[in-house]
Amino acid sequence: MIDKGKRSVLGVGVNVVDYEGAVARIIAAAQDKKPLGVSALAVHGVMTGALDPEHKFRLNRLGLVTPDGQPVRWALKLLHGESLPDRVYGPNMTLYTCAKAAEKGLSIYLYGSRQEVLDAFADNLRAKYPGLKIAGSEPSKFRTLTAEEDAELNERILASGADIILVGLGCPRQEVFAYEHAEALKRPVLAVGAAFDFHAGLLKQAPKWMQDRGLEWFYRLWMEPRRLWRRYLYLNPLYVSMIACQKLGLMKKRFAAEEMPADTVRYG
Repeated sequence: MIDKGKRSVLGVGVNVVDYEGAVARIIAAAQDKKPLGVSALAVHGVMTGALDPEHKFRLNRLGLVTPDGQPVRWALKLLHGESLPDRVYGPNMTLYTCAKAAEKGLSIYLYGSRQEVLDAFADNLRAKYPGLKIAGSEPSKFRTLTAEEDAELNERILASGADIILVGLGCPRQEVFAYEHAEALKRPVLAVGAAFDFHAGLLKQAPKWMQDRGLEWFYRLWMEPRRLWRRYLYLNPLYVSMIACQKLGLMKKRFAAEEMPADTVRYG
């Protein structure tokens, strides 16, 4: 098991952790009823923090940030000499967490996406892990929640008795949610995004050979060019150039210092 703490990737703290270490942290927090904001960040997720000081503050307040993409894993090696056997991919971490939750008698709550996605996701999880308890589910409202709605959502999740909350709101909204809600819920809150669509059977994952070579972005761009072109064709080259700057010791303050706290923004 690997769990060696965080290292800076463009100023965003990314944990040097493997699947076993990440799932162990999540399960321990669930059993102890302790808050734990969790996100799995690929290049796009890291760049949301690197380009936005307020969001970087949020990301750096999450308890566990895993290297979701191979380029993030490679950056840990290049910048800090930290070798990991594999990335810690959000959709896989979701399944490993659910498997361990079923084994330990812990329940999960699904929040985000659309009701049809939640239903299919829940059905597939129950089929895969017959002992898994799904305490509840609730789709996104696809708008900003009022303070009253936000408090009521917390009450519903707590009333369900859920031990682990899985959130699929898309990046960066789901990371904001994890940052805002983990403390109030005293539970691990996992921002796992595409895991909802993948495990509901509504979105295909890239072939493993592409994932292993850091080419998942190309597959997703091919599948959803209108939605994702800017994310990959603009942010990927910028990520590479900024990683080079960090490696060369340029812009040290930007890649290490934290900015002032952000105002709270509620997403639903």
